[in-house]
Amino acid sequence: MIRLAVRVERSSAELVLAELLELAPGGVEEVDRGSQVEYALYGAPGELPSLPDLRAAAAAGGALVDVHTTEVPDDWSERWRSFHRPVLIAAPPRAGGGLLTPAIRIRPPWEPSQGGGPGVLEIVIDPGQAFGTGAHASTRLCLELLLELSSERPPAGALLDVGCGSGVLAIVASKLGYTPVIALDNDPPSVQATRQNAAVNGVELDARRADLRTAPLPLADLDEGTGQAPVVVCNLLRGLLLELAGRLSRPPRALIASGLLAGEGEEVAGAFEAGLAMRTRRRIAAGGWEAVWLEGERAARPEEPNAAG
Repeated sequence: MIRLAVRVERSSAELVLAELLELAPGGVEEVDRGSQVEYALYGAPGELPSLPDLRAAAAAGGALVDVHTTEVPDDWSERWRSFHRPVLIAAPPRAGGGLLTPAIRIRPPWEPSQGGGPGVLEIVIDPGQAFGTGAHASTRLCLELLLELSSERPPAGALLDVGCGSGVLAIVASKLGYTPVIALDNDPPSVQATRQNAAVNGVELDARRADLRTAPLPLADLDEGTGQAPVVVCNLLRGLLLELAGRLSRPPRALIASGLLAGEGEEVAGAFEAGLAMRTRRRIAAGGWEAVWLEGERAARPEEPNAAG
């Protein structure tokens, strides 16, 4: 088994990650190397993208990268399993008059269940299917803000997950009580993984393949019969989030955006504030990543007509 690692300065990590996901849409391993970020792919000799292709892809955007290949033991698959441990997202503190919100425990299928219970929602995600298992800082931040939102007001009405990956956010939202839930991704394996993970977790949601840069967002589908704009969650890179801010025709009821490198949150929040008259409620950060929670000042009211995004 070969491990191919690409190291890049944190300031250029977004560009390199986007290029790598084009070459390896199933996802990459991320390792924090201080001022650098390391992305790694695993495969048998001959299965990985060639080094010249990787260098050219990164060089196209002007990013300087270091590429390393190493052999890993034959029992790598078992070691890989030990790398994926259950993740616990703590419930937010219950403020006066706030709603009781459960903690979220996300585990791979080979880890034993702890039974969940009234205080914990247990989610099973296969990390081998698609990008996003709940362990990455950007996903954790998104889940933290979703739990905060749910502790402030009843988690009801429609929710749209843009860039669903393995379906973690959409599945948690459905478990919390949002309905209907639509999950979008450009990557067919991610759409399939979301459907399979939803079935494993006993939730119903609509997972669709869509070009996240050009396809109309199904906001009208979600508005129908609810009388209110949907909540939107999106764990995407900065460029896609800025494009999304320019494509939405009206503000969602609430929007949670993650996938932002440290320092990018203000710019992205500002784009939604300027273009959709939204207001920033919270910005949080961890592990070199940021997430923002915005509220729609003009969220759809029952008397307003529906409009596609």
